[in-house]
Amino acid sequence: MLEIDFKEIVTVSMVLFAVIDIVGSIPIIVNLRAKVGHIESEKASIVAGAIMIVFLFVGEGLLNLIGIDVHSFAVAGSFVLFFLALEMILGIRIYRDEEPGSASIVPLAFPLIAGAGTMTTLLSLRSQFHTINIIIAILLNIILVYIVLKSSKKIENLLGENGLGVVRKTFGVILLAIAVKLFAANVKGLFV
Repeated sequence: MLEIDFKEIVTVSMVLFAVIDIVGSIPIIVNLRAKVGHIESEKASIVAGAIMIVFLFVGEGLLNLIGIDVHSFAVAGSFVLFFLALEMILGIRIYRDEEPGSASIVPLAFPLIAGAGTMTTLLSLRSQFHTINIIIAILLNIILVYIVLKSSKKIENLLGENGLGVVRKTFGVILLAIAVKLFAANVKGLFV
């Protein structure tokens, strides 16, 4: 039986929205567009969605193969989210990517949209929410990612640099709270 829960979908969607941080990535997207010309929004969105859904299903099996339980991964994920939130709030860069040579698949679909933070978050969410709700939330986020990629220049002009900063910091605080909750919910499982 499918357990579709609107509240879970909204919660997971907000978490993924904060982790993917597509609005905060608009300056990166605009920079990529300037460097490589046209960005294939459809291709980047579809590949990122496929990566996330596949990892949602095979990620736990992969962890079991190497001997890591979901609680350990979720706690590790809470640290990743914590540092991502600090980056968003404080405007610092803890993790640095190499300069891209092309766009669309790399670095847009992976690692910008479906990166390490997103993968960690998906497995962490899987320990707390129903899979169907996570899939719906992924699809909603991919639709949003597509819209943002298609209209990144308009959004940049509309919000301006200060507006983008406010959005980024707001979602950083939300992500920080989620990291703390995720840590608290899974740390007990390490000692059972």
